[in-house]
Formats: sequence, C-alpha cells, structure tokens
Amino acid sequence: MADSEAIRRAVAEALRQHLGESPRPIIDEAAVSAAAEGSTLNVPPGALVTPLARALAVERRVKLVEGRPAVAPGERPVVAIGADHGGFPLKETLKADLQKSYTVIDCGTGSTDAVDYPDYALAVAELVRAGRAWRGIMIDGAGIGSCMVANKVPGVRAALCYDYATAVNSREHNDANYLTLGAGLIGTALAKQIVEVWLKTDFGGGRHQKRVDKIVAVDEQFRKS
Repeated sequence: MADSEAIRRAVAEALRQHLGESPRPIIDEAAVSAAAEGSTLNVPPGALVTPLARALAVERRVKLVEGRPAVAPGERPVVAIGADHGGFPLKETLKADLQKSYTVIDCGTGSTDAVDYPDYALAVAELVRAGRAWRGIMIDGAGIGSCMVANKVPGVRAALCYDYATAVNSREHNDANYLTLGAGLIGTALAKQIVEVWLKTDFGGGRHQKRVDKIVAVDEQFRKS
C-alpha cells in the first residue's frame, strides 16, 4: 500500500510539472479519494482527469460525471448572457440586474441590427462548456432556436423556460446550466422572475441524478461515435 501511494504521488507530481500553470482544472486521485465510495463526482467542463484518478474511480465505483464548474466561497459566479436583435433590449435589462450579484460576460449582440441567433447561442454555450461560465442565458424571439443550438454542445443542458414552474423544474430535476428565453413571448417582469429563480434553485439530486446521468451518457455516446 505504501509503495502504491508513493507511486501515485510521484506520477501526480510529474503530471503537475508537465502541465505547468495550466488553466484547466485537474481532477486527480485525491479528489476521487475524497468522494464517497459508489458516489457520483461532478467534473467541471473542460477539466483534465488524470489516468490514476480514472483508475481509482473504477476501483472505488465512483462515477465521474461532467457537471457545472464549481464556485469558490465568496466568489461571484460567472454568468454568460447573449441575445439576437429581438432579444437585445431584454438582455440589456437583465444584464443590469445580474451585474449586482454576478460577474457577467456579455456575448452580444450589441444592437437591434439583424443578426443570426445561432452565433450568439453558440458563444454562450461554449463558455458554459469550457467551464468559464457557471451558467448561461440566451434570449431570442421565441427561445426555441437558441435552445436547439445550445443542446448540441456537449456538456450543455439547455432549457427553454416561460414561467416560474418551468424555471424551478429545469434546475431541480434536470440540473439545467443554460437558460433560453423568448423575448417575444414573455414580458420583462416575468423574465426577471424566471432568471432570479433559475439562478437560485439548486439541483435536487437524489432520484433525479440517475436521469441526469443518462443525459450525460447520451453526450458521451455521440461524442465517441
């Protein structure tokens, strides 16, 4: 056992020296050891999982699941927001509110001049996928097209929400990390309510976890095909 631990430490140190100051979070054997046996360990999008960590996860039956990036205590969560020309006015209103409690990355657009919503929906999704944003919000005319775009990006679970109940459900049951809104379908007051509850509702875990695990497994299946 002592020899095994020494080898693990040596390999981990060699890996850290090789990576240097890599901006990618690293999941090593210590992180897997800290997880309860048979549990699920959320891996931030874009993180590097070391070979020893993967081997130990198999040994301890710890399921590695790509999840949302962690937010350190006292740190302002990063929210990426985007919109097409139809969603631009609502984006500006929501952004002003969000900046009071969150660090906001504005992915555009910057005016009501006509643009294509897939470009901005993808820009927000890529930040969520890379772990640079804790959550993503995208606004277009109906919210449908942007939701379709975002859900094609591995690691993104986008939900089109149009009232309080769908906002809560998408977080509590589905662990959605990307919200789409239809500026042409809901008013400003309702949009503010949806965003607030969506950002503040935690994932319920429990019986919902195995279902989210299956969503993640579909990502993995098609990424490898």
